[in-house]
Amino acid sequence: MNTSSLTSVQRVIEMAERRRDEALAEQARLQLEQQQALAQMDQIQDYAREAEQRWALRSAQGVSTALLMHHRQFMQKIHHAIEFQRGVLSDKQIRLERARSTVLQAEREVASLRRYTERQQAALALRAMRLEQKHTDEMAQNAHLRHQTTQAPVRAHSRPMHTGASQ
Repeated sequence: MNTSSLTSVQRVIEMAERRRDEALAEQARLQLEQQQALAQMDQIQDYAREAEQRWALRSAQGVSTALLMHHRQFMQKIHHAIEFQRGVLSDKQIRLERARSTVLQAEREVASLRRYTERQQAALALRAMRLEQKHTDEMAQNAHLRHQTTQAPVRAHSRPMHTGASQ
């Protein structure tokens, strides 16, 4: 892999980071929606409790059949709203869990791409180091050869000549 390939991978990482950031933003938005839905559920349940308390005080004094029917219909509507809100909360929870899963997947993808890039950069650095070492070795070998070739004529001139007379 060369540096232009690493640049391409870097662009892929940036796109993956953008997807991760979008997933995080979606997760935050869904968490806020869930909190709002929970707050709405609390309001509905508080209102139902207050209505029951008011009814308990009022019914202790005696009420008409019509008022009793009206109260029952009213409480059915409140309980229906509570059940509806439970459905909303369940849907929000499912969507939030999916968003969390998407965020985790996006974070894994970014981490994996970064590890890949780091390995490729290390491999490039190792190749560059080996190439530099090879170049240095070749320069040293060439210098040694030059030194030997310049020293060979000097040695030839400095050797004592043997004559056959001394034997």
